[in-house]
Amino acid sequence: MRLHSPYEYLSDIVITKPKAILFVVGIVLFIALVGTTFITMQTGSETYLDKTTERGVLLDKYTKTFQSDSLMLLVESDDVLDPEVLSYMDRLAREVALENSVSGVSSIVDLARTMNGGNIPGSRAEIEMARERLPPEVLARYVPSNMMTIMIVTLEPGLSQKGKTAVLNNIGTRIELSSPPPGVHVVVTGDPAFQQQMGREMGQSMGTLILVAMVLMVIAVGVFFSHVRLRFLSVILVASGLLLTFGVIGFAGMPITMITIGAFPVLIGIGIDYSIQFHSRFDEEARRSSLPDAARTTIVKSGPAVLLAMISTSMGFLALLISPIPMIRSFGLVCVIGVACCYLLALVAVPAVGLVLQYKPRAGENSSTGDRGSKHAMESYNDFLGKVAGKVARHPVPILILCGLVAFIGFQMDNEIIINTNEDSFVPPDMPAIVDLKKVSRTMGSTTSLPIYVRGDNVLDIEALSWMRAFEEYEVTHNDKVTGAASIADSIIQYNGGTLPGTKEEVESALQKVPEQTRKRFLNGNNEAIIAFSTIDMENEVALSMIEDVRRDLSWHQPPPGITARVTGMGEMFGNLINEIGRGKTQMTFLAFILIFVFLLGVYRKFGKSVTPVIPIMMIVGWNGLIMYVLGIDYTPLTATLGSMTIGVASEYTILIMERAYEERAAGAGLVPAITKGVQQIGTAITVSGMTTVFGFAALISSSFNIISNFGVVTVITVGFSLIGAIIVMPAVLVLVGRIGSPGREGEGPGESD
Repeated sequence: MRLHSPYEYLSDIVITKPKAILFVVGIVLFIALVGTTFITMQTGSETYLDKTTERGVLLDKYTKTFQSDSLMLLVESDDVLDPEVLSYMDRLAREVALENSVSGVSSIVDLARTMNGGNIPGSRAEIEMARERLPPEVLARYVPSNMMTIMIVTLEPGLSQKGKTAVLNNIGTRIELSSPPPGVHVVVTGDPAFQQQMGREMGQSMGTLILVAMVLMVIAVGVFFSHVRLRFLSVILVASGLLLTFGVIGFAGMPITMITIGAFPVLIGIGIDYSIQFHSRFDEEARRSSLPDAARTTIVKSGPAVLLAMISTSMGFLALLISPIPMIRSFGLVCVIGVACCYLLALVAVPAVGLVLQYKPRAGENSSTGDRGSKHAMESYNDFLGKVAGKVARHPVPILILCGLVAFIGFQMDNEIIINTNEDSFVPPDMPAIVDLKKVSRTMGSTTSLPIYVRGDNVLDIEALSWMRAFEEYEVTHNDKVTGAASIADSIIQYNGGTLPGTKEEVESALQKVPEQTRKRFLNGNNEAIIAFSTIDMENEVALSMIEDVRRDLSWHQPPPGITARVTGMGEMFGNLINEIGRGKTQMTFLAFILIFVFLLGVYRKFGKSVTPVIPIMMIVGWNGLIMYVLGIDYTPLTATLGSMTIGVASEYTILIMERAYEERAAGAGLVPAITKGVQQIGTAITVSGMTTVFGFAALISSSFNIISNFGVVTVITVGFSLIGAIIVMPAVLVLVGRIGSPGREGEGPGESD
């Protein structure tokens, strides 16, 4: 007794109860809609660094224990030193200081009060006198011009993103209710404000990208899929697949990151192909059999074939899961979930809708060529592809040498492509938070710091304090990127008459005099301390080199026994991200090749047949490197996924070409005629599929996030390369593999001499 496949059981259910199937689909989509309400946006270090790693644990510990985020209030008016404006800032500072998570507020008002005997200057004369007493560099930092000044709001260490958002909202409300004098304008800026605004921009950008992608899909389907009835069903199904993906993400508690946004247009571009494949097969079968038979054939025959393509695509995305960068892993996982959702919905919904609506194919049209008006053009294109494949098949070696040479150059140029981890360059350049942050940098100078995390049995030991002070002096003297240093050792020396204490008692006595806020900034109990180096503003590549220099200095100037010291902080994280992207993109691409090859080997059980589709893909990956170098597009956490994604997308095209060529070969055609006919028969379908994918990917270009728009440019080109690899490179590879595998048979079959 023959065992029925799962697809046969599924076809029986769809045929007998199509309305029930659609009802279940509707219920599932409603549940998914509920799941979308649980989706959150994630920014900050958690998206770049895995907190379970040693580096992540250290950064998390430093952030929660020592790092105090600061908000800057930009106060602008015609004259910020006007007594009325100073009085307003003092009142606003007292209001802001009442917030639970605010540990301090400082501004020019505090300095002016100090220089004026403890009182805020009440006249222009008193202001000018206080101004003359202030050091010029301090005055320039707080009041770069009479039209702008900065108030610094220090937050408590370890404040969560949710807590920061609450503080930001509360401070914004206090500013709105503060009744500033006429002409005075106050803006909240700083890293917490930047992260909050970036989260809002991400949500808006995601909605825009999905809308643009869906509009482009409507256009693509309307143009390339006009020969069937219900042609926009594919658009509805891919939108439903996207909704289902959102629901799974929401219920799973997966946050949306900056680069995860780019996954959704990618899913639309890839996912609609599954609906088109099932719809085309259903339309084709409905022309020659009853609707129940058409539904059965579509599910039983096309289901496994499209599943093979879906799994091969997923192999590329699964390779991303080895990345050390959380947001890249999230991108890969979302893509895998998305393609699976789109496949499952298309598999059951296309035949079910056809049965419920009593689908009738368009009369007098061919399912593969469209209406009579477009038939001639489609046939001409088929003939053109056949001629191209025939010429390639007759001259495979020169074609492969040329394409391989271009790929080789691309692999060499790939190493020259800049790796960009500057978060400011990823977001919209006109985002208000970025504009305000740049204004702060121009005003206050560099606010960059490099912390050294010191841990041990007793960091207040005299020998440990002596080492801290000595290492500070060494770095300030020998490292031209370091502009200053501070630690608990400096404060203890300051409150011990300017000298290092000689006994434990003297250390404790001096420590009691150190202000509590200063102690919290540099010391946690007796076991943890921080050395904070202030540095000049640098690109991340330069910062990475500087950090390596500091690490080497630490290895030469080691702390005393029982004490360890390690570099940490956000600067170290972004600098190290360059290394992570450089190593990760190569490892992910290599793993994707291994996964797709092992998968094909398991399916075909033949080495030659399994490796054949991989060869063109290797060339396409090389071409990607060359085009990125020529266009000046940097590697970012998003473009680092390009190699793996290319392997997943291109494998579908190369596998389909190979399968059709082998089918023609099995029917008795010679090697070259089989390849020519295979490309001629399936090349148009692949081109249409590729163009719909291009339309989906093209939506990425419209993103206001530079990191996403650059990714869109490269992915659109990559799909074009994938079509070239399938239609031109694949025939050449098939000829060589065929001749090696079947010597003496290449002349068999009719038309070999054509």
